[in-house]
Amino acid sequence: MTMVAILTGAGISTDSGIPDYRGPNGVWTRDPEAEKLATYAHYMSDPEIRRRAWRMRLDGPVLRAEPNAAHRAIAAFERDGNPVRVITQNVDGLHQIAGVSERKVLELHGSARSVVCTGCHARSPMADALERVRAGEDDPKCLACGGILKSATVMFGQRLDPVVLGEAMGIAKAAEVFLAVGTSLQVRPAASLAGIAAEHGARLIIVNAEPTPYDPIADEIVREPIGTSLPALLERLR
Repeated sequence: MTMVAILTGAGISTDSGIPDYRGPNGVWTRDPEAEKLATYAHYMSDPEIRRRAWRMRLDGPVLRAEPNAAHRAIAAFERDGNPVRVITQNVDGLHQIAGVSERKVLELHGSARSVVCTGCHARSPMADALERVRAGEDDPKCLACGGILKSATVMFGQRLDPVVLGEAMGIAKAAEVFLAVGTSLQVRPAASLAGIAAEHGARLIIVNAEPTPYDPIADEIVREPIGTSLPALLERLR
């Protein structure tokens, strides 16, 4: 059976009510200042940035979101016994909630469903931290050491986990078909996975509304909405 690797970006989750970042109506397109909330140096040095970030998390759609047709199609594809690995730039956890096996999902940029202490590295559920914010703590500290808490995501200015990145590169090299879905393929090193897969002989299929830098080497480009085009594409690959 054909080994399929699927790299997913923000575009796969927009139908779940989570806006993308760089699209025409993206979070950072509409409010460039919002990018500071996801920049490690700003977050660590400025308590007001942290307070704004906690308010954003409190009001944000990520923890309320439900998987959409595209997430469910990938889960069904795996459930039917097809060899598949999901590499995601998203931090929303929707692939796992849709039913994709935890061990088949590689979260390049971490998870917004957990928090981590920047001092002692203790992890705990995001939901618990948000309860503290609702109770009046505008910048909750680590309960173990008093350190600064942040979402367990990779912020700008932080490096990706080299072990996770190495595993992603291994998947890209082994893939026979590599789908890049809902990603601008502009953020490296995640974007380079498409090129690595193509260099190692994979058939590269890009499913994205806007052009990407890797379009010239793609075997197929799909511009139709992801919620309908990805289920149809996976049906073809069965």
